[in-house]
Amino acid sequence: MLEFARFEARRRAKGTAALVAGVSLLAASFTGLFPSIETADVDMDAYVEAFPPALQEMFGIAALDTIEGFLAVELYQFVWLLLLGLYFAYSAAGLIASDVERDRMDLTLSLPVTRTRVLAEKFLSLSVPILALNAVVPLVVYASVVAIGQSIDPVDLLAVHLLSIPYLLACAAIGLVLSVLADRADLAKRAAIVVVFVLFLVESLAASTENLEWLGYVSPTHYYDPTEVLVAGSYDLTGAGILIVSTLALVFASRLRFVRADVGA
Repeated sequence: MLEFARFEARRRAKGTAALVAGVSLLAASFTGLFPSIETADVDMDAYVEAFPPALQEMFGIAALDTIEGFLAVELYQFVWLLLLGLYFAYSAAGLIASDVERDRMDLTLSLPVTRTRVLAEKFLSLSVPILALNAVVPLVVYASVVAIGQSIDPVDLLAVHLLSIPYLLACAAIGLVLSVLADRADLAKRAAIVVVFVLFLVESLAASTENLEWLGYVSPTHYYDPTEVLVAGSYDLTGAGILIVSTLALVFASRLRFVRADVGA
């Protein structure tokens, strides 16, 4: 069972290891910068208020003079929310389209397997790097925070990573939809980056515009706010549930398209 998922996970093993190592190094580097920020002769509250409201919403800028607020902005809002969201959408966009474009899908579907199983297991393989990141990086962050003489609530740190899993899966599900819609992998991947980035901007701008707040509901970033978790200790479990349901809906929509698509099988 899960042969396709295991194959895809093994194929991504080196990339997963490099991704985890790179993000861990970045996390440790950001944490190591905090003492210089903390001791700087700057009014951080005035500094934060100087940013336009849209920019404050975009990167969740708040309480930069605390390790929680600093990490929320530098690591989680930028790296986790934006860069990793784009990365997993991009990766998922190639899951089906790449095999179709290179005529490998014909061979796969000549085996006694269903298209539903192929699609589901390929998508499931992305859970490996997502889980690896969220298992290793919080340990690196916590150790780095202790190393610079600071403290951070381990429960909040764990929560910000656990709640990121539905978010990253939702971004990947967006890429999966585009993977079954596009004939070329490059087109699907570029479209995935554009869609996720536009949704990120939409949520940021909608949140700072009173009459357009409803637009933010379509964006995955509306349901995952690292700053609220780390700074305020507030966990949006409802938002996580919405992301899980949205992911399942997008995967199901991808399945409907894929089982009806003409890929020569």
